Amino acid sequence: MNTEKPNQLQTKPDSLATLGVNIDHVATLRQLRGTPYPDILEAARLVEAAGAHQITVHLREDRRHIRDEDVKRLRAELRVPLNLEMAVTDEIVRIAVRTGPDWACLVPEKRREVTTEGGLDLLKNKKRVGHAIERLKKARIKVSCFIEPSAESVRASKSFGADAVEFHTGRYCLAAQGAFGARSAATTKSELERLRKAALLARKLGLRVHAGHGFDYENVRPVAALEVPDAPGAEPGHLPLIEEYNIGHSIICRAVLVGMERAVREMLSSIWAP
Repeated sequence: MNTEKPNQLQTKPDSLATLGVNIDHVATLRQLRGTPYPDILEAARLVEAAGAHQITVHLREDRRHIRDEDVKRLRAELRVPLNLEMAVTDEIVRIAVRTGPDWACLVPEKRREVTTEGGLDLLKNKKRVGHAIERLKKARIKVSCFIEPSAESVRASKSFGADAVEFHTGRYCLAAQGAFGARSAATTKSELERLRKAALLARKLGLRVHAGHGFDYENVRPVAALEVPDAPGAEPGHLPLIEEYNIGHSIICRAVLVGMERAVREMLSSIWAP
């Protein structure tokens, strides 16, 4: 067992964003036939070897891919931080508190959805969210809220005591892939601007800024190119506006063709040299 687990992301220049790789779909392949392979820990180690800064998994209520034992093994063996995506339910909060991931990302969850369909409505779920964040932070787990890129959601995240926001970028990514036909280009532009404004507000309020959902090797580039505006009189810093990306599906799909390490490194290149 590795006993030297860092509590923070790997050291790197501030001018580069970090990459968390979601390995849920490695477990999806395993669950399709109920085999003991592919091994989730082996996949995580390949991701680490490729230079990713975090492992992300979503322990869903229906356990459709990641299972409780996977989270325990990853927590015990990882050399990089573990980010646990989780619904705001008593059961999953208890598991998070008991397991102790570095980060807990609160997400909405529907049993019949193929993948997460949008950001968490913090105000609609005010009591449950507030209670969950209180329990997680008491256990010394950093908390991010998976939200739509809106001023209302950013301010609500701050008021609940979250450490970070993670913006749901699904609509932007779909538009960038041409999903809205003739409206795709205009929608891509407007969604990118919406993301930029929400990220600037989050930074102003002292929140860390993460993003994820739907990114591929091309549509991530315009987002990665967004920078923090230079303060008047300050030396240009060229700091990335989005500090962290959590990406899974496109990386796992690419890994089927070229291997996990190369797939991760290619995504790092897309983010670091957009």
